[in-house]
Amino acid sequence: MIEISLNNVEKYYGASQVLKDITFQVLKGEKVGIVGRNGTGKTTLFKVIAGIENYDKGLITLSKGSQIGYLEQIPNYPDEYRVIDVLKRAFQNEFKIQSMMQELELKMSNIEGRELDFTIKRYGELQNLFESKGGYEIEEKLSKICNGLSFNEKFLNRKFKDLSGGEKTTVLLGKILLEEPDILLLDEPTNHLDMDSMTWLESFLLEYKGTVIIISHDRYFLDSVVNKIIEIENGRADAFIGNYSSYVGEKEKLYLEELKRYENQQKKIKSMEDSIKRLRDWANRGDNEKMFKRAFSMEKRLEKMEKVDKPNMDKDIMKLDFSLESRSGQEVILIEGLYKKIGNKVLFNDLNYSLRYGDRVAMIGQNGSGKTTLIKIILGEIFADKGEVKIGANVKIGYLQQNIYFDNEERTILDTFREEYICSEGEARNILSKFLFYGEDVFRKVKNLSGGERARLRLCQLMHKDINTLILDEPTNHLDIMSRETLEETLLEFKGTIIFISHDRYFINRIANKVVELSHGKLVSYLGNYDYFREKKLFKRENNEFNKTDEGKNNKAVSNSKNKRKGIVNNPNAKKIKELEARIEEYEDLIAHKEIEIDMNARDYNKLNNLYNEKVELENQLDKLFEEWMMLNE
Repeated sequence: MIEISLNNVEKYYGASQVLKDITFQVLKGEKVGIVGRNGTGKTTLFKVIAGIENYDKGLITLSKGSQIGYLEQIPNYPDEYRVIDVLKRAFQNEFKIQSMMQELELKMSNIEGRELDFTIKRYGELQNLFESKGGYEIEEKLSKICNGLSFNEKFLNRKFKDLSGGEKTTVLLGKILLEEPDILLLDEPTNHLDMDSMTWLESFLLEYKGTVIIISHDRYFLDSVVNKIIEIENGRADAFIGNYSSYVGEKEKLYLEELKRYENQQKKIKSMEDSIKRLRDWANRGDNEKMFKRAFSMEKRLEKMEKVDKPNMDKDIMKLDFSLESRSGQEVILIEGLYKKIGNKVLFNDLNYSLRYGDRVAMIGQNGSGKTTLIKIILGEIFADKGEVKIGANVKIGYLQQNIYFDNEERTILDTFREEYICSEGEARNILSKFLFYGEDVFRKVKNLSGGERARLRLCQLMHKDINTLILDEPTNHLDIMSRETLEETLLEFKGTIIFISHDRYFINRIANKVVELSHGKLVSYLGNYDYFREKKLFKRENNEFNKTDEGKNNKAVSNSKNKRKGIVNNPNAKKIKELEARIEEYEDLIAHKEIEIDMNARDYNKLNNLYNEKVELENQLDKLFEEWMMLNE
């Protein structure tokens, strides 16, 4: 069943056409990702679908009675509203029904006869309506959302007006999820979420019964959630079945097919041009009218031929190249005994870490764990209360901060770049064009730049400095997907050392060879990318749960294992015991091999789940063997 249908939709802002010919359909229950470069009209498309803005041409139809949930801007609530009050607005209708039921309950204690019968009937109708709307599950739904988005009791009681913009947006995301509309329009829903909340949101949306349409630059999120990608490019829409990785593969396939068609046509054109040239030459030599006619006829066919344009995947992409003039020593950054307290909160307590040459380290941790503070201590922007940070020999650091500001916001893009890199205006403009600052753009003041434009300008500055160590704080913020991929390719070519903070799990997977988690004031290191880190954490969590539920059984197994290795003499069951011990060793080897398989298949979630189940079954069999072994030794 079709939930949303757009046919030839066009949208203008004044004389500028934003949406040219948008045509696509979304089926009921589909999970759809909207992708495209910044400025291609994705958010405008959402506003048009939600009915917030009009469109100039075409037709949009929604399934009859469909309710849309879309967060465009932060509404004004009464000053006394707490976070929990905002969330509970998702149940306004349920609370109205509940209030009416409570009024009838009071009324029924003071009436009788036909009036009582009528009131009981009305109460039953309201009760059925309350139940059908999930009124008896309000607390359960609230608990699910609050746990998933990490809203603790203290946060729920904070005044909504006192929250940051990101916190308000996350609360309103929670409210929309609680409303459970038929159609969810989510514009960058993972912004401001920590990784645990992102993972929870992915699971929530996968189970969501309604239709979900998502604008996102988070490729990992799109890979996990969506089953269709709609690309907005040049004001038009193209649909691709599958997740983001499938879309990338299909795009590459289409590109190669288009390139093949272009090359084949170029060969044909060249052949026809050569034939025309030969026919004219023969016609001139022999004054042959037929040859002239053939040449003329072929020229007409060539003119009428519908030309295939050469496909171009590289237009409007930043050209990045970190040059490395001198490398650092082997030890880049050494952190020893770091302690930092802000207010009553201890961020680090005896923090130790060593960053080595060539490391590509992703630093992750919950929001507020102190990641940016640690970066600023390394850079010397703030000081630790105890401990020290040592910078190694010949280390030259380039820093891309999360919120980018320039020393003089009144300067133009051109002047800001030339302030740090001495060159002619022509050379500067040529360099800036590689970062998508063309023509008169270079005379815009930096104070008027968007977040993405600021990131591009700062990257341009970093590219033209002699650096061998990069410190990046959320480097993919404000960048569209194509710019992120360009940055990734550049960082993969960089021969120096990189330490970065990021919530972009796809980016971490491509760049990092180590992940360090900042948790409870300590850094825990994992030798691998994000998927490796995630599976190690999952494995550890499942083991802890298993140990809690089967503590007695495991203790018995450990005890048995120890006794087994001591050996027991003069036992009449010695032969049977020996056989059991051989089988126990066999199962121990199988479990060890299964753990290796789990590590090797960290990215294949379906296979990973099967391997875990197989490992648990082997452990259960091993427990039975230990119990049998124990009985024979009593």
